[in-house]
Formats: sequence, C-alpha cells, structure tokens
Amino acid sequence: MEFVPLAERIVDALLESSPAAALSAGDHRFDAELPDYSPDGVIAHTTMLREASDALSQVDVDALPPAEQVDHAILMSMVEGRRFELTEVRSHEWDPLRHNPGMLLHALIARPFAPVEQRLESLAGRLEKIPDSLSVARGVLRDCPRIHRETAATQFAGAASLVRDEIPRMLAEAPALSSRVQPPADRAAQALTEFAQWCGAITDEGRDPRLGRRLWEAKLWHTLETELSAAEVLKRAYATLDSATEQLREMYGGDVRGALDRLADSHPSNDTIIELARTTLDETTRFVREHDLVSLVDDPCVIQEMPEFARGVAVAYCDPPGPLETADVPTFYCIAPTPADWTPERVRSFYREYNNHMVRNLTVHEAMPGHFLQLAHGRRYRGSSRTRNVGYSGTFVEGWAVYAEQLMVDHGFGGPAVRAQQLKMQLRMSINAILDQLVHCEDMAQADAMQLMMGRGFQEEGEAAGKWRRALLSSTQLSTYFVGFSEVSEIAAARPGNVSLKAWHDAMLAQGSRIPPPHLRSLLV
Repeated sequence: MEFVPLAERIVDALLESSPAAALSAGDHRFDAELPDYSPDGVIAHTTMLREASDALSQVDVDALPPAEQVDHAILMSMVEGRRFELTEVRSHEWDPLRHNPGMLLHALIARPFAPVEQRLESLAGRLEKIPDSLSVARGVLRDCPRIHRETAATQFAGAASLVRDEIPRMLAEAPALSSRVQPPADRAAQALTEFAQWCGAITDEGRDPRLGRRLWEAKLWHTLETELSAAEVLKRAYATLDSATEQLREMYGGDVRGALDRLADSHPSNDTIIELARTTLDETTRFVREHDLVSLVDDPCVIQEMPEFARGVAVAYCDPPGPLETADVPTFYCIAPTPADWTPERVRSFYREYNNHMVRNLTVHEAMPGHFLQLAHGRRYRGSSRTRNVGYSGTFVEGWAVYAEQLMVDHGFGGPAVRAQQLKMQLRMSINAILDQLVHCEDMAQADAMQLMMGRGFQEEGEAAGKWRRALLSSTQLSTYFVGFSEVSEIAAARPGNVSLKAWHDAMLAQGSRIPPPHLRSLLV
C-alpha cells in the first residue's frame, strides 16, 4: 500500500474527528464543530482509528525512505495513542475538563486569522452546539473525581464569561451578524454556567483520580514514545535529583535554602508579572542573538494573562498557531494570576517561587529559545505528507524547553541567580517525574508529596500545592519534562565536531515538533 496517499487520508480523518486537533494544526475547516463524545460518536471515532491502524500495518515500511519511515511510526503512534485514550483511559467518561469548549472558542476570538465576519460565523456554529454537547457530557460522565469537578466548575464559569464578554466586542465590529450570533451565544453562556454549577453541586468524592500502575504505565508508553521503562525513569529521576542538589551545594555550601530564600525576596506580583515577562522576552531574545545559539524567527509572540477558562492546571503555557495556519497570527505566552480565594500568605509564597530570576528562566522555557521558538521552527517543516504538521511530541517539546534553560545558563544568561533557579528547575523536573509515578501507582499521600517538593525541591508552599493538584488532574505529562530533557540533551551532545552549535540546533528543530527524540536521533546522528 502506498504510504503518502494513505497518510493524507488518515490525517484528514484525524482532523475531522477532533476539532481540537484541527485547531492545534491550524486547519480551519472544522471551526464550527465540537468534539462528539456521545456513545455513537465514540464508536465511530474508535472504528476509524482501528481501520487506520489496520491500513498502516499493511504498508511495507522497509521500502520507504527514512523520513517517511519516521512519519509512518509517528502516524501509527498518533492513531494508537488516541485509540488507547478512548477505549482504555476513557477520560471523557469521568473527567469533565475533557468537555470544556473554552479553548475552541478562544481560538476563534483571540486570533485574527480571518475577517471577523468569518470567525463569527464559525463561532455561531460552535456556540449552537454547546448546549447539546454539555447535555451529552452530563449523560456520559460518571463518578467524577472531586478535584476534577472543582477545577471544571471554575473553568466552565470562565468559559461562560468569555462568551458573555468577548462576543459583544466582536459583534461591535460586525453588527449585522448580531441576530445570527447573539442568541446562540446567550444559550451557550447559560449552558456553560449551568454546567459549572452542576460540577460544583456534586458533593461526593467520586472516583480516585489516580490511574493505577497498569493503566498509568501503558499511558506512559504512549505519551513518551520511548523504550524507557517506568522503573528506569524513576531511577534516573532520583539520580538527577541528587546531582542537581549537589550542584546547588557546590554553589552555596550548606546554606542552599538560605541562598534561595534571599533570591526569592525579589519577586513580582499579580500586577507586575506580565510586564516582567515581556521584559525578559526582550532579554532572552537579545541573548540568543548575541551568542548565536539558534536561528531566530520574526513571528509575533504576545504575552498575556491566562484566560479564566484555562486556569487551575499549569502556571503558564505557550499557545502557538498550528503548522497549517496560513495567516500571520501570534503565539500566546500566557501566565495565570493566583486564584482569587488564595490567602495573602499563599500568594506571597507563590511569587517567591516565581521570583524575578525564576521568571527569566520561565520565559526561556515558554518562549525564547524554548517553546515559542521551537514550535515556530516546527511550523516551517514540510514533508511528503502532513503527518508532522498534526499534533506534537510532548517529550520533544518539553525536553527542548528544559534543555534550552540549561543551554542559556551554560552561556551565562542571568548569572549565578538564574543558574540557581535553573538547577532548582532541574530538581522540580525530576520531582515531577517522581510524583507522576508515585501518585498514580503507589498512592503517594499529599503530605509526603509536599515534603518531597518543599524539602528536596526547595519549593514554596504555593508552588507545591499547585503541583499536587496538577499531579492528580493529569497523568504522564509531568514525566515528559525529565525524559525529554534527558533525550534531547543526548542528541545535542552528539553534535559532530565540524558542525556549529547554532547549525546543530537548527537541524534539531527543522524536523518538526511532532517527532519524538528517538526518531529525531535516527535522522540526525
């Protein structure tokens, strides 16, 4: 069976069956759609995935050129990973966050990839489907964990606010569409509000959010796309925890905590952190250019407060346009303010963690030369099919971002203060992988997790409390930082002696962001 036509058909089927995947790819054909998690919709989706897997299995992989052999492996991984999620993890049946349409709405509102009239038409179609979509969600969700319901209550209320606040602003630019858009917007906002209230009104504890070892290890294999076993990941994470701790002790002697406490005294607030991040983006961009570390791009990057519908899981994220996007639209580097119900003491603790020096390291990770730059390079990749333009490898993306942190401090960025924060981030990265496994597989208690983070990791209480929530809300993603950093660092270290650092980094990023590190190594080394 010929691979490229088959790959194109499967990519189209993947995009059509997942509006979120289409959004991530920058394909706007399905902008008026929402995911279908109804029983019939899930059956149709899994049937498509099984047929795609069967067809890919008939391809003579050995006859393909190296780049297409990699694409075949990537596409099979995407198909099998999505199939595993729908049939084994089945999070759409217990995690209300899976049903949140906020990001799908925000993408049409925030990025001017098309005239406002066109985006409003797509929004109208998507808004019309929200009441039925949330009705389906109530029908399929069972025994939801309390922490997922609490987070969903906040996020869905934020999505309702997004609709109420932003749709009128868009309609002010195209008032002729008011009768087409405002009625479904009102119904959608009401449905989102009622769903948030429904999530908040359930009083039982629900199921344990921990996956258990069998399911977690299987999901880890799909997430990491590496042959490392769970036991080996844990062993290496503990070793890196010890190594980074020793490096901090070499810097500060026996008073590591005191030194980090003094650095934490210089910190932003909810009112100043966005502006600080903008300043640090300018600093990091100049540094990359002056030290010739990797080729820069002229793509826009907008730093802004994280929208309400996305808060409650991560402190910051990078939201890029997709590789198939044709319009000149920005990447968003979003940072969440502290929750409104936090005490002043916890807010202060949080910003001592995300102090001025740590924000510089955060900007390296999320923006320059981390996620923003890597994903911008990745969007420029074009292969014989669109396989590497759909989705991305979390192991490569997070691994590059952590590698970028070390790259910058190794060249002197930020001096000893930022180096100390980066070593602290290596502690956090290692503890992330440890937490991920011990929480989901060994029933790690919150007190033990907090002691590990605040003791061995020198984390502030606010950061540790947030990470505990994230470990329960997610699974396997926290392991991508550590495993990705290990594998990306190994590829970087394999640079031939006659190739410049910049040229090698450009080559690493030129293969797209969907490629897992083992496949990248096979094409470069």
